[in-house]
Amino acid sequence: MKILVTGAAGFIGFHLSKTLLDDGFEVFGIDNINDYYDINLKHDRLKILNEYDNFSFDKLDISNKEDLSKSFKRFKPQKVVNLAAQAGVRYSLKNPYSYLNSNLTGFLNIIELCRYSEIENLVYASSSSVYGGNADIPFSEDHKINKPLSLYGATKAANELIAHSYSNLYNINTTGLRFFTVYGPWGRPDMALYIFTKNIISGNPINVFNNGNMKRDFTFIDDIISGIKSSINKNNKFEIFNLGNNKSEDLMKMITMLEDKIGKKAKINFMPIQPGDVEETFADIEKSKKMLAYNPQTNLKDGITEFVKWYKNYHS
Repeated sequence: MKILVTGAAGFIGFHLSKTLLDDGFEVFGIDNINDYYDINLKHDRLKILNEYDNFSFDKLDISNKEDLSKSFKRFKPQKVVNLAAQAGVRYSLKNPYSYLNSNLTGFLNIIELCRYSEIENLVYASSSSVYGGNADIPFSEDHKINKPLSLYGATKAANELIAHSYSNLYNINTTGLRFFTVYGPWGRPDMALYIFTKNIISGNPINVFNNGNMKRDFTFIDDIISGIKSSINKNNKFEIFNLGNNKSEDLMKMITMLEDKIGKKAKINFMPIQPGDVEETFADIEKSKKMLAYNPQTNLKDGITEFVKWYKNYHS
């Protein structure tokens, strides 16, 4: 089977591409290698993928429909996984137009090409950010998502609405996956775990927002990949799934685990909550368990151990 993966040089896209390649699929990766974070990390991920004979790659931006169309026609994928997006809640306050280009124009280009290329299935990344100011815990796919607290969350909610309309109008199979705080080896340097690890090791202070009164459903990368792979296989007409760990962890507990693993105490700057942030995320995964056989296996302590081991090796 031929699978196109956008955002292949990104954190989740890299891990998905690698496991699909290991499974023997032919994978065509797309990424614009933008400088939102260190491009050397993206190039290092690509070096690993390029070692596979069944991997090919185009450097392009999904907001460029002409270039994207050429790649579709040349590769002729049977299934598409769209993981390319401008990520980050706080960055949307600084550079909102990058979110419109990647997350809206880019997504529309992808789903339009899926429509005309008769793709069997489109799986795309949504986010727990769509729940916004939802006060019902844990977050369920049945909850309303009409109150996003960030532009990032708003663009992801828009993706889901666009996918629903295309599934209805053109009979396209689409599956949206709401990821909950994904972490692990080869992770994004803008994420809290990466920043905290870097600063604790180097002896620099870490900024902890909302005075530490934050809770997150931390989800290890291997569990996320298992959910994506199941979604690729299912060919659902239109579905939305939470992919989380089904456990809301205190941020300060995560920091304590990180200190224990590194063997060094953190210097903490407690700060007020940032615009766009939510105090707690918590995934209800009953639907994912039932329909995707999704069953996360990695607890936070073991996941942090794996991340710190990778971090020290990579940044040695």
